[in-house]
Amino acid sequence: MSGGVDSAVAAARAVEAGHEVVGVHLALSRMPGTLRTGSRGCCTIEDSMDARRAADLLGIPFYVWDFSERFKDDVVDDFIAEYAAGRTPNPCMRCNERIKFAALLEKALALGFDAVCTGHYATITTDASGRRELHRASAEAKDQSYVLGVLTAEQLAHAMFPLGDTPSKDLVRAEAARRGLAVAQKPDSYDICFIPDGDTSAWLAERVGTAPGDIVDRTGAVVGSHEGAHAFTVGQRRGLRLGTPAPDGKPRFVLDVRPKERTVVVGPREALAIAEIAGSRYTWAGEPPADPTETFACDVQIRAHADPVPAIARVVERESDASGEPSGSAASVSSGASVTELVITPDAPLDGVAPGQTAVVYVGTRVLGQCTIDRTVSAVPVPA
Repeated sequence: MSGGVDSAVAAARAVEAGHEVVGVHLALSRMPGTLRTGSRGCCTIEDSMDARRAADLLGIPFYVWDFSERFKDDVVDDFIAEYAAGRTPNPCMRCNERIKFAALLEKALALGFDAVCTGHYATITTDASGRRELHRASAEAKDQSYVLGVLTAEQLAHAMFPLGDTPSKDLVRAEAARRGLAVAQKPDSYDICFIPDGDTSAWLAERVGTAPGDIVDRTGAVVGSHEGAHAFTVGQRRGLRLGTPAPDGKPRFVLDVRPKERTVVVGPREALAIAEIAGSRYTWAGEPPADPTETFACDVQIRAHADPVPAIARVVERESDASGEPSGSAASVSSGASVTELVITPDAPLDGVAPGQTAVVYVGTRVLGQCTIDRTVSAVPVPA
């Protein structure tokens, strides 16, 4: 129970369905006195009090479990390391993967509980063989299956999402009001929960430090300078402060971030088009394809609120690059070794994809699996 309206209504529906329900709030902050600022942040002391009041109204036991150390190690430190390596991570994916459906689920099962129930908007179905599948919610505008794409078959076997069939968030708020839940009109949280002021660049600068370097074009020509590569993300246009204008006078965008070289690569808007993405850190949400090394049709989604794009995908084995790592990958392998990747080729180029993002693969409404993007292939060749 995060302290928001969705988890409160999910708990109420679980109680109404006859389950034995225990409310758990996760203490994830290393500063438990932190208060929520408007709709920024979550898991604060104010949120825990809201969750407790909802549990009291529902007549269920309520506990606060301290996962702050695990959250720091598995989500916050991972976020810092990914940015330091030039990638753009999604901390919500890591939190679902390593906290809510790993650390929390492990403890719940050890204590004899059957499932973790959350307020996510997604649905779980069971096929003819009894295998569980993760699907999109009925309300596409609120669908959260993307951030659950990291769940495995074992985790799906112990997950419940009571809000998945609800057509809209307004109906959930109205239900909360009818039930007398004080959080009925509480604003949704947004941005990164452990950076409540929203200034990601300043927050990272304190932890990663600054390392001045060059801004170059696709040919390697220096066109500007920067104070730290961590402050840049693929697709960024503003704040580049380039000393050399483009020959055609058009704006330039960040195409690649290379912190080891302290270099940021910029280029024209059309060079953000990506023809292929691949990741060695991939998982299947339930039953995988019969033979994932055979090309299969799918849809791919690269952001929580992006539209799915038709694509083909398959698992391939390829040699790592000369550095001993797949381009952009966090995985360390010996030079010349091979790496197994989920390679996804969209029917039409994707726009502004950055290593570190998560690509979730769908077949119809079903979440088939996901990968953390290690490398991308531009649809526009580098000029000679």
